[in-house]
Amino acid sequence: MKLHSQFPYPLYLVISEEACKGKDMLKVAEQAIRGGVDVIQLREKKLPEYLFLERAKRLREITEKHGVPLIINDNPKVASKASAAGIHVGNKDVSPTSLRQEAFFKERIIGYSIEYLAQLDNEQAAMSDYLAISPVFKTDTKKDTVTEWGVEGVARIRGLTQKPLVAIGNLDMKNAKTVIEAGADSIAVVSAICGANDPEKAAYELKNTIII
Repeated sequence: MKLHSQFPYPLYLVISEEACKGKDMLKVAEQAIRGGVDVIQLREKKLPEYLFLERAKRLREITEKHGVPLIINDNPKVASKASAAGIHVGNKDVSPTSLRQEAFFKERIIGYSIEYLAQLDNEQAAMSDYLAISPVFKTDTKKDTVTEWGVEGVARIRGLTQKPLVAIGNLDMKNAKTVIEAGADSIAVVSAICGANDPEKAAYELKNTIII
């Protein structure tokens, strides 16, 4: 695959304590990085903010050691206090245009989830560094989504924008390569790595599947 110069991170891990199913989240993250994960997003929707921040700081120690960007899901305070590389937001979260007005986020990565084609033309998409196509296939990890894009949806969006595209939603070894071939620049996974018996091996196999 040809890496997008503005988002050269083909394997994107979305991690949480819950997704790790009893395994040590920090160990899973480090194993995944060793296997080939290029960027990590910490997504903790159910935690109080102080615990979210505590985990973010501990995870950042690992990502920084390995030179991997840490993205925080939908919490500007946690992202700034943890000195994360960026933030990912959806349509019900704080907007990318608002974030860009804050000093901390002027030069940070901002990801934005796309649920409708019309969103490609709005100012939020324009202000973002990458667009998440969410979900490509429906998944139990996100139940509040609107559109199931499918491979055809990925290809259609690719034809309408030059923005880096991160595909997420029930992606694994069986379908990851097809989604990359359809035009995604990056594959974001949760259970395919977090739920694996060997996260390092799972990351390695996924990475070698999508580098085409």
